[in-house]
Parts: sequence; structure tokens; C-alpha cells
Amino acid sequence: MVTTIVYVKVKPECVDAFKRASLLNSQASAKENGNLRFDVLQNDMDPTNFVLYEAYASKAQAALHKDTPHYAAWRETVADMMAEPRKGVAYSHA
Repeated sequence: MVTTIVYVKVKPECVDAFKRASLLNSQASAKENGNLRFDVLQNDMDPTNFVLYEAYASKAQAALHKDTPHYAAWRETVADMMAEPRKGVAYSHA
């Protein structure tokens, strides 16, 4: 199993639109072969900070996520909403 945690800082005026786009991506991603979990988390103290928690059964299945139409649509939709570049960190389970 491989997990990627993506840290995203969103422009304040884009929070609602980012959340909508990310939830659509999450719902579609949860249907992918090998997807174990895909959560969109918003920081309670700073609503412009989000974490995307993505868990896949294998690295190959996680990589295939980036080839899906819903990921491409999300990436294009949210590109100008970010206050800074997103940062994805991959983790392997012990």
C-alpha cells in the first residue's frame, strides 16, 4: 500500500470552488481500481489549508490516478486557485 499526502494552500477567495472541485475528484478517485481511500481535509484553524489523503493498493495504481480524466479536470480547474504550489509526499506503509 502507498499513501500520498498532498498539502495545498488555496487563495482565500477560491476556498469554496477548490473544495467543490476536490470533492468531485475525490468521489471519482474512490472508484478507481486499487484506490483504498481518498479524503479531502480542510484545516479548522485556517480554512485555506487543505490536505488530500490518497491511499492506493500499489505504486502502479497510484501512478495510474494521474492519467484519469477526473484528475486532469481537477488539475486544470484548481491550477489558478492555489496560493503556492501544492506539495505531495509519498509514504509507504511499514
